[in-house]
Amino acid sequence: MHKPPELTESPFKGKTGIARIIQATWNSLAGLADAWKHESAFRQEVLLAIVLVPSAFFLPVMPVEKALLIAVVLLVLVVELLNSSVEAAIDRISFDHHNLSKRAKDIGSAAVLVALALMTVVWVVILAK
Repeated sequence: MHKPPELTESPFKGKTGIARIIQATWNSLAGLADAWKHESAFRQEVLLAIVLVPSAFFLPVMPVEKALLIAVVLLVLVVELLNSSVEAAIDRISFDHHNLSKRAKDIGSAAVLVALALMTVVWVVILAK
């Protein structure tokens, strides 16, 4: 049997058009502020981005390489935000030790590590040419 939409949809999904865009922007800014406030790894990666992104503009590399250097730095921030959201959701459910919770948190952490490794490789390859 199919459930009526009011039982399956979030009650927070009512806005459309420009109102939805404005609300989504405020929600996104709140998320960035929460990540800055509660996640030390995010703060460290933002500080790294504050150094690396402007540096990319002054390096004597092709424009596409500048874009790639910046993109991999921003990718680290995106992955860190996703990892932090997974960790927060798991902690919301329970602080009790559970193998699946540990696995989810470890996999999220591994994703950040892979993004950091990718960033490092891209910067080294482009700067070493």
